[in-house]
Parts: sequence; structure tokens; C-alpha cells
Amino acid sequence: LMNAAVAQRVQPARIARHCDSVSLCFSKGLGAPCGAVLAGSSAFIEEAWRARKLLGGGMRQAGVLAAAAALGLRRAEETLRRDHEHARSFAQGIHALDSPLCTINLAAVETNIVMVNLRGAWPSPAELCDRLSAVSEEEEAETGRAVSVLLLPWSARTIRAVWHRDVSAQDTELARRKMEFVARKCQE
Repeated sequence: LMNAAVAQRVQPARIARHCDSVSLCFSKGLGAPCGAVLAGSSAFIEEAWRARKLLGGGMRQAGVLAAAAALGLRRAEETLRRDHEHARSFAQGIHALDSPLCTINLAAVETNIVMVNLRGAWPSPAELCDRLSAVSEEEEAETGRAVSVLLLPWSARTIRAVWHRDVSAQDTELARRKMEFVARKCQE
């Protein structure tokens, strides 16, 4: 919800008004250690409270966590916009490689998520993700760095990259360079 609101430059309420219920996690892009909020009709919230009690959910002394969530909400636009910029920078860098291994639809990069589409039968998304997370002696010798990039095999020919507040512009550039290195090695 927050990423969509920032990307569309609208208040979250404008999006949420079209929903019966909304759940917002404070620990994802907002940086709180944990916590979420649930909104909906009175009957829906009553049932959610009942289910939470049945399952043993709840926390005492949650004020400190609520303070972290409030801080995350106050800084959400700035934080999420920066995540979106980093994702876009990565996508543009991969697109500029013009690699026969992968493509990116730049028009689809609207928030902090980048979908990388793989061409050909090899490597599979899982194999590419394994290569991106591994560090070889050859890589260290050639690039002078040991970089491990964690991406998710998303579908039969797609991997997913997601940015959050702890991924810097420098981290993003290192991830782009790692993708370039791995793509080149796969082509060889």
C-alpha cells in the first residue's frame, strides 16, 4: 500500500477506499522491527480480534514498537521514494547491458520491485540466483570484491529483486556489477 501510494503520489487512503480491508506491515519497507495494522469494517475487526485471541496473539509493552512504526510512517515517503530510485537505477543498469541472458521491462518498474526476465533455456532462475549469491575466487580476483546478491526465482523464466531501506545506492551498484559479471560468465 505504501509503495503504491508513493509511486502514484497519492495518499494511502485514496487507494484503500476501494478496499473492504487493508493490512499494513510496518517492518517491510518502513523499517520498524515488527508490527502491522489491520483496518476494515467493525464486524471484520471484531472477528480479527477474536481470531487473534484464539491463536494467542498479542503483545504487552508494545508502545516502543508502536513508536518505531510511527517513525517509519512519518519517513515513509522519503524512504520508499529512495528505494524506488535504487530499483530504477538497477533496472536501467541491467537494461543497458543489452545482455542476451536477461531483459527488463523498464515501464514495469514503478516501485521497489524489479522483475528480471531470462532468455533461453539456461540458466534457470534458480541457477542464476545461486550464481548471484555465490562468490568465486575468479570474481574476487577480477573485481576486487566479494559480493553476494540475494534475488528470488519468481517463475519459470523470471527472477525478482526487491529494495528496502537497508539497501543503499552503493549496494545497488554492486548488485548491478555482480549481475553484469555473472551474465558475462554465463555467456562464456
